Amino acid sequence: MVPDQWIVFAVLFITLAAFIWNRLRFDVVAMLALLTVTVSGLVPGDEVFAGFGHPAVITVAAVLVISQGLVNAGVVDQVARLLARAGHNAIVQVLTLTMVVAVCSAFINNVGALALLMPVAIWMSREAGRSPSLLLMPLAFGSLLGGTITLIGTPPNIIIASYREAGAFGLFDFAPVGLAITLTGIVFIALVGWRLTPKREDPSSGEKLFSVGDYLTELELPEGSDYADGTLHNLLTAGDSDKNLVVLSLIRDDKTIAAPSTFTILREHDVLLVEADTESLGDFLEMTGLVLASGEPDENTESPAEAPGESRRHDAEDDLVAGDARLIEAVVTPGSGLVGHTANRLNLRERYSVNVVAVARQGQRLKHRLADIRFRSGDILLVQGFEDSLPGNLQALGCLPLAERGLALGREKRLGLASGLFVAAIIGIVAGWLTPPVALVACAVAMVLVGLLDASEAYKAIDWSVLVLLAAMIPVGGALEATGGADLIAHQILAISEGQAPWLVIAIILVGTMLLSNVVNNAAAAILVAPIALGIASQLGLASDAALMAVAIGASCAFLTPIGHQSNALVMEPAGYRFGDYWRLGLPLSVVVTATAVPLILWFWG
Repeated sequence: MVPDQWIVFAVLFITLAAFIWNRLRFDVVAMLALLTVTVSGLVPGDEVFAGFGHPAVITVAAVLVISQGLVNAGVVDQVARLLARAGHNAIVQVLTLTMVVAVCSAFINNVGALALLMPVAIWMSREAGRSPSLLLMPLAFGSLLGGTITLIGTPPNIIIASYREAGAFGLFDFAPVGLAITLTGIVFIALVGWRLTPKREDPSSGEKLFSVGDYLTELELPEGSDYADGTLHNLLTAGDSDKNLVVLSLIRDDKTIAAPSTFTILREHDVLLVEADTESLGDFLEMTGLVLASGEPDENTESPAEAPGESRRHDAEDDLVAGDARLIEAVVTPGSGLVGHTANRLNLRERYSVNVVAVARQGQRLKHRLADIRFRSGDILLVQGFEDSLPGNLQALGCLPLAERGLALGREKRLGLASGLFVAAIIGIVAGWLTPPVALVACAVAMVLVGLLDASEAYKAIDWSVLVLLAAMIPVGGALEATGGADLIAHQILAISEGQAPWLVIAIILVGTMLLSNVVNNAAAAILVAPIALGIASQLGLASDAALMAVAIGASCAFLTPIGHQSNALVMEPAGYRFGDYWRLGLPLSVVVTATAVPLILWFWG
């Protein structure tokens, strides 16, 4: 190997290791890789940031904005409501959920489709008395399958289209293979696969409200409380609430008394750290008149005249009282701004009128004060907020609602307008009047102009970390190809598979990409493998389209781990999955997808 090849391979190896290590954000890792190959002279100075203007990057941004516009218009929400008629049969529920999410994912961002349908799946599970774990993994995998149907279904398809020498793939060029593996995968999941998912919750309780376990909550005795100057025992025996509520500690004047005696005399503004499930907490508050503690006082606020505990008192206009507010369970998404911060540090109550009531993580009850808990991706929060502002505030915070408690997810329905704009863009692409980037950007701009979403929402809808990843890795992938590294890897793979049938080579490309996408971002996997696949096709005499299609399918089908795709990560906590649970359904599904895709790729593109 020549020195340039050694450099590019070293950069790629370190980059992949950093992706898998997952201690640095993947977009930061990608930018470091780009800067390294630039300083090494492998990428010309005037082409360093050319990736930011690449059509694939622009197209992905436009698709994300359009997806948010369709969601705001209630398109997916309207479809989701129809699922309530699916009945309680497990096979019917799995089949309808996976089919609907697959169809939605073919045209809008698959994470967005999953976010709208996840509360519906949980509700259906409760109504049928089953664990949500039986529906959420099939739902997530259905969203991945649906993304393979169209050019705009998933970023890897958009990336692969840009590598095609004979003009980019059309909007529905992916459909012959993508639709086949989607239908086959859905049938497999509905008939067999859902039985392989782990049951993480006992459905025998028959609870209709989703319970994520016991919550840790701070409750305050308000001024004038009937239980002030009485014993803790008197408070806990109110309405037999002591059966479902445990006091872990008492906080008074910033001093904590662990496991207080039931004979402890309570005072006004005492704060109790309690464990309680959602229903017991609500009953207890209603029966005793206690209020949710506001948390630690702001460190920057000086109130020397206030008595100890005074900072915990709420003004009447700021109180989130029963009747004015809603309680809802929500999951923290991987890209949420909450990750790594505490509720007190972010001033959630003051900035968003949201009060974090409780936190559950990995099925375990957190034994810390709420003000000290740093949120992680996948945490399940019980939050309280005003009915009219809570949906928008949850979206701004990067949280997805799980259990609806009378919360309306949609806005004013403008289905016809949103659908009309999107269909017009599709017609423009299919008819050849406009290229996909131009048509989709025009659709996104039109949605902003007609008020389906405002400009700030459009910018928030764009996953900038994915765009930076794409823009940085495209030149890195170009360096791999320009230095001859891609051809070198292709030659080595051909040496190993010499004399083998073409279908086996296509299977190797597809499976190799699939395995890589389970540990790194699927867009990065597509960028790295595409030039190698083209080199293999060139040296073997295979059609380049067949090789590219194998990469596209493999990059989109990350079924083995929760880190392979955001959809997999989002359902992990609500369903109670563990890292090793995904392969139980994911491995046989991967085999089904490979067995279906390889012959069809050769038939349509070989």
